[in-house]
Amino acid sequence: MTVTGVITAILIGAVIGVLARLILPGKQAIGMVLTVVVGIVSALIGTWLAQAMGISTNTGGVDWLELLVQLVVAVIGVALVAAVMGRRQRSGLARR
Repeated sequence: MTVTGVITAILIGAVIGVLARLILPGKQAIGMVLTVVVGIVSALIGTWLAQAMGISTNTGGVDWLELLVQLVVAVIGVALVAAVMGRRQRSGLARR
């Protein structure tokens, strides 16, 4: 992956994370920084998953199917992180 690819993954990941949080119903007990981190990781995993599924990720335009895979992965990621963080806060293990 080139430097441009990494920077693009970070920017798209940030947008994907925020979109995932907006799509997910209810209130998530995670901050924006963690949402962006989940989005970045989801963008990288989503690209890998799209390639594994045979979806072309190296086109001249916008790869809509790849973005859809990334968004689905991000929604799942935000839901999992919110569930874990919510459980930590309810059990009193969160730092104060």
